[in-house]
Amino acid sequence: MNALIVVIVLLLLFLLSAIRILWEYERGVVFLLGRFYKVKGPGLIIVIPFIQRMVRVDMRTVVMDVPRQDVISRDNVSVRVDAVVYFRVVDPAKAI
Repeated sequence: MNALIVVIVLLLLFLLSAIRILWEYERGVVFLLGRFYKVKGPGLIIVIPFIQRMVRVDMRTVVMDVPRQDVISRDNVSVRVDAVVYFRVVDPAKAI
């Protein structure tokens, strides 16, 4: 009886570790034995533990602030440059 309870608990832990949830702005890149397998969309995802691995990719627009820099132009004028970079991932398979 105790062995049956242990097996059921281990089976439940195995099943819970296989379930992943992706939000609408995320995609999951699934690797099967270390090689690219497929891209999964948002929702409930089942991943086989120890055989498959999933990497989350954020598809939202990311804003990066480039720090202010002092540069010298060709005509020897000191210029202070400040920039903001906007980017987002279009193809999650190529982003990994």
